[in-house]
Amino acid sequence: MAHPLQLGFQDAASPLMEELLHFHDHALMIVFLISTLVLYIILAMVTTKLTNMYILDSQEVEIVWTILPAIILILIALPSLRILYLMDEVNNPHLTIKAVGHQWYWSYEYTDYKEIMFDSYMLPLQDLAPGQFRLLEVDHRMVVPAEAPLRILVTAEDVLHSWTVPALGVKMDAVPGRLNQTAFITSRPGVFYGQCSEICGANHSFMPIVVESVPLKFFQGWSALMLEDA
Repeated sequence: MAHPLQLGFQDAASPLMEELLHFHDHALMIVFLISTLVLYIILAMVTTKLTNMYILDSQEVEIVWTILPAIILILIALPSLRILYLMDEVNNPHLTIKAVGHQWYWSYEYTDYKEIMFDSYMLPLQDLAPGQFRLLEVDHRMVVPAEAPLRILVTAEDVLHSWTVPALGVKMDAVPGRLNQTAFITSRPGVFYGQCSEICGANHSFMPIVVESVPLKFFQGWSALMLEDA
């Protein structure tokens, strides 16, 4: 999760987030090189005493400043399109979970288990145990098996919400009357925090998301316990 004074992204917890981090570094390097070139041109123009008022046109310059930006845009667009395809592709998920946004909590339905469904509310400050995080803990976590392809169906019951977990590289809008889907794989066991990322009313800041990734045998035990309590 995020730390105070953190400047970078959270540690990637899914292959998709790793791809996004690589693309960020790739795009940032291109932006840095362009900014350096522009700064150099500005400084050169300010400091030079050489002037030429008789150049009316230059075919060579026009060709360069047309082709070079096109090449740069292609270098950014190709990896971006690849990642967009990866984000949209859902192949043979091992588990499907439906997340429904409400004002101001989330509810989860494990569609492969007819009886597993629950609401997830933020824990108030007085109920937090030592070591837990303010405004981020919930009473029921979304438990998933680690290293398994998962599909998340996202919708809302009332207004617009957004189901977002930064460490997993997932941000999916929850729209009333519409069912959006995305997929991810947790690359390791752990607890990953997120929040609603679409302003949805007075208590928008109090809609945390907690995804707990556990080994398969622990997930099977958890699901069996949930079925007993249903």
